Amino acid sequence: MGTAWMWIGFNVLVLALLALDLGVLHRKGREIGVREALLLSLGYVALALSFGVGIYHLLGPQAGKEYLTGYLIEKSLSIDNIFVFVLIFLHFSVPRRSQHTVLFWGILGALVLRGSLIVAGAAILSAFHWVIYVFGAFLVFTGIKMLVTVGQEPDIAQNRINRFMRRHFRVTGGFEGQRFFVRRNGLTYITPLFIVLALIEITDVVFALDSIPAIFAITTDPFIIYTSNVFAILGLRALYFALAGIIHRFHYLKYGLSLVLVLVGVKMIVNAWFGGKVISTELALSATAGIIALSVLVSMMKTRATPGAEEKREAARWWVPGSPAKAETETAAAGDAAADAVGAADAAGGAAVDAGIAARTTAATAGKAAAAEDATTPRPGDTDVPPKG
Repeated sequence: MGTAWMWIGFNVLVLALLALDLGVLHRKGREIGVREALLLSLGYVALALSFGVGIYHLLGPQAGKEYLTGYLIEKSLSIDNIFVFVLIFLHFSVPRRSQHTVLFWGILGALVLRGSLIVAGAAILSAFHWVIYVFGAFLVFTGIKMLVTVGQEPDIAQNRINRFMRRHFRVTGGFEGQRFFVRRNGLTYITPLFIVLALIEITDVVFALDSIPAIFAITTDPFIIYTSNVFAILGLRALYFALAGIIHRFHYLKYGLSLVLVLVGVKMIVNAWFGGKVISTELALSATAGIIALSVLVSMMKTRATPGAEEKREAARWWVPGSPAKAETETAAAGDAAADAVGAADAAGGAAVDAGIAARTTAATAGKAAAAEDATTPRPGDTDVPPKG
C-alpha cells in the first residue's frame, strides 16, 4: 500500500506541475525569456534533488544513490533532445511563441510514452534476464554511432517522417498560428507545426530507447526509473529556452554524451556477466559526472570567441532520427566551387598586378628616354647665346 501511495502521490505532483505551467505561468502562450527559462530550469533541478533527498530517507541510502545517478544520466542524455529541437525548429522556421506550444505537448506525450516503455522494459527484464545483454550491447552500439555522426549535418527535408506526412496528409502552405489542424472547404488539413510535433515525439521515443536501458543499468526499481525520467523531462522545455541561443557552446558535449552511453552499456554487460556489481553505482555516478563536466569545460574553452559561420555549422551537426546525412559530395562540390572562385580571383588579381607593374615599368622607361632626349636636344634660343670668352 505504501508503494501504491508513492505512485499516486508522485503522479498527482506531476499533474499539478503541468497545470501550473500551462494554466498559470504560460496560459497565453507568451514567449519565454532566457532569465525566466533559467529560473524555471533551476527550479525543476532543485525540486528533483529535493525529491532525491526524500527517496534517501524513505527508501534508504542505496535507493537515494540510484535515484541521483539515474537522474544525472537522464538529465545529461536529455541534452540530446535540445540539440534536435534546435535543428528542427530552425529548419521549419518555427516562431518562438509556437515553440512553447510544441514543446509542452511534446513533453506531455513523452511522459506517457516513457512511462509505458519503463513498465514494458521492467516486465521484460524480470521475465528474460538475457535481455540485459541486448540492452547493454544496444547502448554501446548507439554511443559509437552517435560519436560517428557528431560531424554530420542531417537533411531534415528528406526526413522519412516529414516525407511520409506530406505524402499522406493535406498540409497547409504555412503556419496557422499555434494550431495543429485547420478546416478548409469541409476538409481537414494538418499544419507544418503538427509535423514538427510528430518529429519531436518520435525523436524522443528513439532517444528513450537509449536512456531507459541506460538507467536499467543502474537500478531495476520501476519507481526510481520512472521518477528520475520524469524529473529529467519536466525541466527539458525550460532548459531548451535557456540554452537554445548558446547551444553552439556545448558542441563537445555531444562527445561526452556518446561516451556516457558506451560507459553505461559496458557497466550493464559486465555486471550481468559476473552476477554482481563489479562496476558500482558510485563509480558510474562519478564517471558520468566527470565525463559531462569535462566535455562542458572543453566546450566552454573552445567556443569562447564570437561564433563564426563554421561554429554555427558545427552546432547544426547531430543525429536526427529518420534524417539522412547531407551528401558529402554536395558539400565537397560547393567547397571546390568556392576554392575555384577564390583561385580565379587570385589569378585575376595577379594578372592585374603584373599589368600594373608592366605599365609602371613602361612609363619609367619612357620617362628616362624623354629625359635623355631633352638633355641632348638644344632649346630654342640656345644658338643665339655667344660663347664665353
